[in-house]
Amino acid sequence: SRVDGDCYTFDLRMKKPNTGDVLATDAMHAIEHIGATWLRSSRFKDQIIYFGPMGCRTGCYFLMAGDYGSRDILDMIIHTFEYVRDFEGVIPGTEPKDCGNCLDHNLDMAKYVSRRYLEVLYHIDGFPESRLVYPEQ
Repeated sequence: SRVDGDCYTFDLRMKKPNTGDVLATDAMHAIEHIGATWLRSSRFKDQIIYFGPMGCRTGCYFLMAGDYGSRDILDMIIHTFEYVRDFEGVIPGTEPKDCGNCLDHNLDMAKYVSRRYLEVLYHIDGFPESRLVYPEQ
């Protein structure tokens, strides 16, 4: 959605904006903890700046250092959401010492939301480029 120096911000829209259909906070919170943990251990860990929920609850922000386009990060985003979809066990960072709202996580919903988002991501190669960037104002 924007470039600030060598920081590229990607809006990972999982819901259509301004429709009232938003993500539940407990699912988004779980996606954040699981996804950020995976990304920080990926081969791109030195380029990852941030991964977390949008306040509007329609998706996630993903910030990277470097020069990347939407298609450049597609495999990484697919792998991130596959990791969330397949995650088993205790959500990372959910102890009171690690999280300021440690009771607000829902693994089952995080997995469901990730499965639904992957249905789109798996077919994104057929999307026109205009669907992968913000329109020029």
